Amino acid sequence: MAKKSVASLQTGSKRLTKAIKMVKSPKSGAYTFVESVMAPDKVNEFLAKK
Repeated sequence: MAKKSVASLQTGSKRLTKAIKMVKSPKSGAYTFVESVMAPDKVNEFLAKK
């Protein structure tokens, strides 16, 4: 029987956002996904940097 887990990103008064972006590997040329949990005001900086 499968279990289902639900994760909440809102802990107390702190609000967090999970950002996911695709990054192309310089070695193989394949795309990988980079995930990070951060404050909502930091998301644009995370997505803008390479």
